[in-house]
Amino acid sequence: MGDVLKKVPVREQDPKVRATNFEEVCLGYNAEEAMEEASRCINCKNAKCIQGCPVAINIPAFIKEVKEGDFEGAYKTIGLSSALPAICGRVCPQETQCEGKCIRGIKGEPVSIGKLERFVADYALEHDIKPVGAEVKNGHKVAVIGSGPAGLTCAGDLAKMGYDVTVFEALHELGGVLVYGIPEFRLPKQKVVAKEIEKVKELGVKFETNVVIGKSTTIDMLIEEEGFEAVFIGSGAGLPKFMGIPGETANGVFSANEYLTRSNLMKAFDDSYDTPIVAGKKVAVIGGGNVAMDAARTALRLGAEVHIVYRRSEEELPARVEEVHHAKEEGVIFDLLTNPTEIVTEDGWVKGMKCVRMELGEPDASGRRRPVVIEGSEFEMDVDTVIMSLGTSPNPLISSTTEGLEVNKWQCIVADEEFGKTSKEGVYAGGDAVTGAATVILAMGAGKAGAKGIHEYLKDK
Repeated sequence: MGDVLKKVPVREQDPKVRATNFEEVCLGYNAEEAMEEASRCINCKNAKCIQGCPVAINIPAFIKEVKEGDFEGAYKTIGLSSALPAICGRVCPQETQCEGKCIRGIKGEPVSIGKLERFVADYALEHDIKPVGAEVKNGHKVAVIGSGPAGLTCAGDLAKMGYDVTVFEALHELGGVLVYGIPEFRLPKQKVVAKEIEKVKELGVKFETNVVIGKSTTIDMLIEEEGFEAVFIGSGAGLPKFMGIPGETANGVFSANEYLTRSNLMKAFDDSYDTPIVAGKKVAVIGGGNVAMDAARTALRLGAEVHIVYRRSEEELPARVEEVHHAKEEGVIFDLLTNPTEIVTEDGWVKGMKCVRMELGEPDASGRRRPVVIEGSEFEMDVDTVIMSLGTSPNPLISSTTEGLEVNKWQCIVADEEFGKTSKEGVYAGGDAVTGAATVILAMGAGKAGAKGIHEYLKDK
């Protein structure tokens, strides 16, 4: 038994090796390590970790089962609350959620809840443990738009309650942001995402790909012509934001969204695919969130020297600490307190980027200190590719083709938090389509809320 104040370390690929491949960075716990880590949990009666989980998994119960070696029991406990544990165990920001509330963490390191969840979920995938579905169908038809984390969770929860659910996905592959946004080295597509979606299918959920709501069909048509009694919109936020600086339309400037979609969904990183991508020799990624880290770490693996350019300091980086740490280990260069003012072009292609140095002033409305330009600090960076990672907003296609659906000034659908109810009867929404770009787990929490709202609406009909 190691030091109970410290986490059982988790094995990872060596930084120098992984910087040249797209295989998963974190290798996860084996059974022995998982049981040892689980024995650090003190099984609090009033467990704060559950309050920190957006989908309220009974964390002490599943960890106790891991400690006792009952991995199947642990999977079933998690399954009562979450349809996507192998995904969450990998990409959830546990440090600010469950682990951030862990009592163990007051004097030592919190229990590695995320790594234990991942171990249990991977065990279930390897041993093909089936999720527990509904005994009987209730005869109600529900449509779910989008097969990302919000849609999958809503569909899974409704199927467990006996609803007949069909998920409509705009792309040719299922998974939404899980397949187009998050890279292979953080979230393997075949080994994890496809298999988790398979588990949702095993609950009886039907899926249709290549259906663009607002083009192929509309929400009103689903309700009036196809007999769906309720609709959940989990269509995400796929519309990238740009800075609006000169030179931004040049060749060699990407949104992180496009860059990552080419690599992740369309497999541009794999030489056996024909998808083109501008690898670049010197790449600047503008932004400091998880998506910026994903884009930077992808460009690095494609052979570039990569700079993260962010206008605030390291303390304000919105990305997970683990992502920043991994990026630095792999060799990504951080140019902090730096802001681009112009992209320099030659014959329509990027040839450099003008920047200014910043300093932090008083806190702004978000509570973060506001960056202020340092006079006379202009300089030019030598880059040939620029990736803008400044956040995304929802595509207005669904809202503009659905009468009576209220959106706010950022084109986000207005929906209540508890039940996901929108201004249109029978229509519910959640995830990034409502909040703007956020995390996988918050979208899942919204999917659960939508399922609850739809059940309230339909159960007595």
